[in-house]
Amino acid sequence: MGYRLTGRDLMKRKILVVEDEESLRRLCEEELREEGYEVITAEDGREALRKFREEKPDLVVLDIVMPRMDGIEALGQILGKDRTVPVILHTSHPRYQEEFMSWAADAYLLKSSGLAELKEKIRELLANNGQGRRPVRRDTVDRNRPQKQNAER
Repeated sequence: MGYRLTGRDLMKRKILVVEDEESLRRLCEEELREEGYEVITAEDGREALRKFREEKPDLVVLDIVMPRMDGIEALGQILGKDRTVPVILHTSHPRYQEEFMSWAADAYLLKSSGLAELKEKIRELLANNGQGRRPVRRDTVDRNRPQKQNAER
């Protein structure tokens, strides 16, 4: 299914690409700029958190295996700051897909020789909800709090 965003939809769409491998970081930056996005880059999780605070991106593409702070730790901190920003884990390591924290991401994509799947997922996430992720749904009953007894018994 192809997702189409008009020029107006793309305007001011800011994507933070976090990738420690310079050639891939530059490739992602170039390809996404050609798609009409504003692209900010970071080479590790620490730099990503700083740029996330400063730049307030509309979407984050996050590698997992990086120096100084890995993508899983950065994901937790990003979601702790703003749960409305979609995050795509983009990695060459399939084993992290089963890690509990990776489930919090909006998508988990394995790196391939091209960026078509990544670009499609970005379009999909931005088109589905221009404001990012919906708030987490919580049970209406707090299971840790004692419940009142029904007085009519």
